[in-house]
Amino acid sequence: MKILQLCYKPPLPLVDGGTMAMHSLTKGLLNTANHVTILTFYSAKHPCDISSLPQDYVKATHFESVFVDLRIKALPALWYFITNQSYHVKRFISKAMRKKLISVLKQQSFDVVQVESIFLAPYVETIRANSKAKIVLRAQNIEHLIWARTAKNTKNLFKKIYLYQLAQSLKHFELKSINSFDGICAITNVDAQFFLAHGCNVPCIGLPFGWQKNQDTTNIQEEENTLFHIGSMDWLPNQQGLLWFIDKVWPSLHTQIPLLKLYLAGREMPQSFFTLNKEGIVVLGKVKNSEDFIASKQIMIVPLLAGSGIRIKILEAMNMGKCIIATPQAAEGIECTHGKNIIIASSPTEFVISIIKCAKNKGYREQIGQNAKQLIEEKYSTNLIASCLTSFYNKLI
Repeated sequence: MKILQLCYKPPLPLVDGGTMAMHSLTKGLLNTANHVTILTFYSAKHPCDISSLPQDYVKATHFESVFVDLRIKALPALWYFITNQSYHVKRFISKAMRKKLISVLKQQSFDVVQVESIFLAPYVETIRANSKAKIVLRAQNIEHLIWARTAKNTKNLFKKIYLYQLAQSLKHFELKSINSFDGICAITNVDAQFFLAHGCNVPCIGLPFGWQKNQDTTNIQEEENTLFHIGSMDWLPNQQGLLWFIDKVWPSLHTQIPLLKLYLAGREMPQSFFTLNKEGIVVLGKVKNSEDFIASKQIMIVPLLAGSGIRIKILEAMNMGKCIIATPQAAEGIECTHGKNIIIASSPTEFVISIIKCAKNKGYREQIGQNAKQLIEEKYSTNLIASCLTSFYNKLI
C-alpha cells in the first residue's frame, strides 16, 4: 500500500530513540513491499542535509523536508502558559509545512497517512481536505504523562508549577485529539490501554519498536567492572534519573566496589555533568558509535523516574545481549521478565544489590543478556512489526 509518513523531525541520521523508532518502521514497511513517502519537519536542533543521506533511501521514500523554527521563545511560552494552551503543539503549526503537505497530497494518492506525533494533530484537517487516506497516529509516547511525572520529580517550585501546567494543557490537547484520527498505533500495549481507558473510540493497538540485526561488534573487548548509561541528555527525565542514581546509589556502590566505573554517554550532555568530579564516574557526552560504546561496557543502568512509551536504548542493548538493570518506569511497555531478561530495581538499595550481584557473577550477567537478546529476536523483529502494522492498516481500509 501507499503510505505517507509525516515526521516531526528527520528519521535520519539516527540520533535518538525517536529517530530510531521512525526509521525502523520505514525500513520495515519498505521490506514488506509497501511504498513509503517521507515528509518531515527539520529545525536548528534537528537539521536535515538531504545530500548527506543515503541516496537510495532518499529515492525510495521520495524524501522531502520543511524547515520550521522550533526554538523555545520566552514571550510565546509565557503567553501560552497564561492562556493554558500547549506551546509544544503550537510550535509545529507552520504555513510552509501546510503548503508542502497539500502539494504532496495532490501529487500522490495515499492509502494511509502515518502521523508520527500527537504534536502534528493540527494537520489532520488539512489531510482530510486533500486526501481520502486513512489517518493513523503513531504514538511514541503519551506526551502529557512524561511531563506530569517529570514535574513530580522536580524540586524547583517555579519549574514544578510550569511543568504541571505544561502537562495539563498537553493532556487536554492530547485526549481531545485522539479521536480525530482513524486509528492509533501506540508503541506499547500499556499506552494503547491508556488511550482506550481515556475516551479513545477509534481502533487502537499497541505495536512496539522493531529491531534488525545490529552490526558485528564481536571484535570489541568488554572493559571489566563497568556500568554505563546512554541516552539523549537534552531530555529532562534522563537528567533527573541519572542525578538520582549518582546521589542515592553511587556512593554506597562505589564504597563496596571501588574498582567499578560508571560511563555516561549521550548527545547534548549538560555541562553540569562534566563538572561532577565524582570518583569512578566518566562523563563522555556524545559518542561516535552507540553500538561500539555499548559493546565495550558490561552492565547498562536505566534509572528513569519518569517517562512513557518505550526506551529504545534498552531494546538496542538487549539486542546486543547486554545485562540491563532498570527502574519499573524505564522498563514499562517492554515485554520483559524480571530476573530472566532484565533486572528491575525500584530503590537505591535494590540497585546496589543487583549491580553487585551482576558485577561479581559473570555467568548470571551473561545469561540475563542472552535471554534479552532472544526476547528481541522473538518479539521485536522489524519486519514482524511492519507486517502487523500493514495488517492493521488493511483492516482500517
